[in-house]
Amino acid sequence: MLQVVDARTRQADAFRSDVWAGLAQPQKTLPSRWLYDDDGCALFEAITQLEEYYPTRTETAILKEHAPQIAAFCGRDAVLLEYGAGAGVKTEIVLGALDAPRLYVPVDIAADFLEQTATRMRRRFPQLQVHPIATDFTSDFEIPAHVPAKSRVAFFPGSTIGNLDVAETLAFLRRVHHHVGHGGRAIIGADLKKDIPTLIAAYDDRQGVTAAFNLNLLARINRELSGGFALDQFAHEARWNDSESAIEMHLVSLKEQVATVAGRSFIFRPGETIHTESSRKYSVESFSDLAAKSGWRGRAIWTDPQQRFALFGLSAE
Repeated sequence: MLQVVDARTRQADAFRSDVWAGLAQPQKTLPSRWLYDDDGCALFEAITQLEEYYPTRTETAILKEHAPQIAAFCGRDAVLLEYGAGAGVKTEIVLGALDAPRLYVPVDIAADFLEQTATRMRRRFPQLQVHPIATDFTSDFEIPAHVPAKSRVAFFPGSTIGNLDVAETLAFLRRVHHHVGHGGRAIIGADLKKDIPTLIAAYDDRQGVTAAFNLNLLARINRELSGGFALDQFAHEARWNDSESAIEMHLVSLKEQVATVAGRSFIFRPGETIHTESSRKYSVESFSDLAAKSGWRGRAIWTDPQQRFALFGLSAE
């Protein structure tokens, strides 16, 4: 129990530190990982069901169509490590196709949501051992010693890797390489470049679910850091950054105002934004290059007929 309390205290301290530092920048920013508290995770799962949000639907179709090949790539007795597990819906497709998987290790920062996922997986696969790890997968951490080192396969579906900048992506890929060890494998999803209107619509849906997801970050600050944000005075905006090949999510201040966070005050000008998330879009070549720089060798690529999304099968060299 003490470890859980300590972990939550450390997370609260890190959250406050990140918010203070981010809001003090000339371009105010907040790390996207803080979007995913329990409310944020639930809202994101709702986003994945939207008509405009093609990545989940497309990737799920890829997983279903290529499940036998993906299972063969993973091999028998696989130990599946999933980063940013969320609800683990797509993971069920992989686990259901694997030949006698030994262990499932979901990793996520939202501890309560993670435990719900672990409980559901135990019910869905009663013969499978499930050992969740509640931590920020974008920071250094070690896989517990009781997790077998042999036959580890990292699974990172969705387009979450696009939320990381180049340096963070390289660090993450090297971290995963360390976790699976020499000869280990990884399956990583990446959203591919496409027309801008399709991208904008995917991050600014007609029903306003993505807006609620983005604004929930301010609500979380209010809840957890004694924040004083007036949510109705901020608006969600999605924009394309061509130089970064990324969709950006911003929260736009609708007027001049002051917001407090854990006793500190921050001034907002009309139209000033908080940059909350970037979602980078890759070509097959650009992602393969980053993987190679991190010690991985490309072994397989699974994609849809329109090449909107890709799953990369990698081996740790």
